[in-house]
Amino acid sequence: MTMGPNEELLNYIGGSWRRAGADAWQDVLNPATAEVVAKVPLSEASDVDDAVRAAVDGHRAWRDVPVVERVQPLYRLKALLEEDLDDLARTITVECGKTLAESKGELQRGIENVEVACGMPSLMQGWNNEDIARGIDEHVFRQPLGVVAAITPFNFPGMIPLWFLPYAVATGNAFVLKPSERVPMTTQALFRLIERAGFPPGVLSLVNGGKAAVDAILDHPDVKAVSFVGSTPVARYIYARATANGKRAQCQGGAKNPAVILPDADMDLSTRILADSAFGCAGQRCLATSVAITVGDADGPFKERIVEDAHTRKVGYGLADGVQMGPVISATSRQRISDLVDQGVKDGGNLLVDGRERPMEDAAFRNGFFVHPTVVDGVAPSSTLAETEVFGPVLSIMHARDLDEALALANDRAFGNQACIFTSSGAAARAFRRRVRAGNVGVNLGVAAPMAFFPFSGWGDSFFGDLHAQSRHGVEFYTQTKVVIERWPATWSRQF
Repeated sequence: MTMGPNEELLNYIGGSWRRAGADAWQDVLNPATAEVVAKVPLSEASDVDDAVRAAVDGHRAWRDVPVVERVQPLYRLKALLEEDLDDLARTITVECGKTLAESKGELQRGIENVEVACGMPSLMQGWNNEDIARGIDEHVFRQPLGVVAAITPFNFPGMIPLWFLPYAVATGNAFVLKPSERVPMTTQALFRLIERAGFPPGVLSLVNGGKAAVDAILDHPDVKAVSFVGSTPVARYIYARATANGKRAQCQGGAKNPAVILPDADMDLSTRILADSAFGCAGQRCLATSVAITVGDADGPFKERIVEDAHTRKVGYGLADGVQMGPVISATSRQRISDLVDQGVKDGGNLLVDGRERPMEDAAFRNGFFVHPTVVDGVAPSSTLAETEVFGPVLSIMHARDLDEALALANDRAFGNQACIFTSSGAAARAFRRRVRAGNVGVNLGVAAPMAFFPFSGWGDSFFGDLHAQSRHGVEFYTQTKVVIERWPATWSRQF
């Protein structure tokens, strides 16, 4: 998607592109160069109201469309996403900073959710019993909620909207998306494809903006459910405000994901996997490993290998060949990461690799928001660095004597998004997966990302709500059950 510094992005409401009524605009920056690549409107409550009104109108007819017909635009959208995948991936890299391979991988995960939602004729089936009493039958039907909305983050601008959108519309709802104002170009391109896929007017709407738009969504009486992914403080705020207004809410928060490395692990393979987990996407993903807990004799071999990887990982512009890691999203994020590393050292950590001040070789990217891989050893469990989500390419290392102590360290945190173990022992892996307090668990995996036909789980301060994104959880979240009990006495049939 080619844009320029004066390109003004639009909202998509009622099946047409509209200029926002907002007076305020925000620059969209390429994080690798700090150059302006577009301008995004900070829509007001009136823009949100326009989108919701159009969605209410669109839903009236959409909910009566048979489910086998509702999924047909999703089939077309899947084909369009695959056809335009390269261009979409480049847009993600330009505005988000990740490598082109990471951007393509993100989109593929999003497409998988479209595929799963195409199975809605089976996924939203109800159930029934004949003759629960003599002549009485009972049925359960799933019906849509109405108008639903999602508020999505900067780190996966292509994938995370597709965690929600396909399930919402396939179940018969109208859907309003408010993407992150830091990465609005990807969803602008996505909605160009949605327009081509043939959804009726009002079924899908896009409203750009910041907090004012978020609050308008949370307070609007016609929005029945809200999905969110972002930091824990914001997730908690959105969950509280949405539910106070009588809405359903599923709010994915932050994380501090531990990985336990046992001495019997394949150390070369484990280190490569964990390095990709900790430093991939510049550490800006909720499933990034941020704490490595070495057990017993695993400590020395692991540290030796992870330090080498951190020193040699190629950092640069995500569209360049051979680049393994791009920048973080903003100068503010870069400074926050640096401050947390400083605090970790003050709290007793040993800085094995400091990637904060390494200059970029290419002068074109010296204004970019780059942080090279950073490794801090001996991080105290109670330190700020151990307890805070860094959201950057920083790996903290702790040491445990045995698996029990490692589990205690892994469970000593407010978050519960992901936890992983590296071992060749089935018994150890089973004990870990049973006892660790996390919603997504990996065994010899560094990123335990569920496939689209499983829910994306999360515990503790990593998730607020009951039903998660993806799969059957998504179907249940976007539908309400209606129980019908009916009697047709045999005597009534005699008139025929």
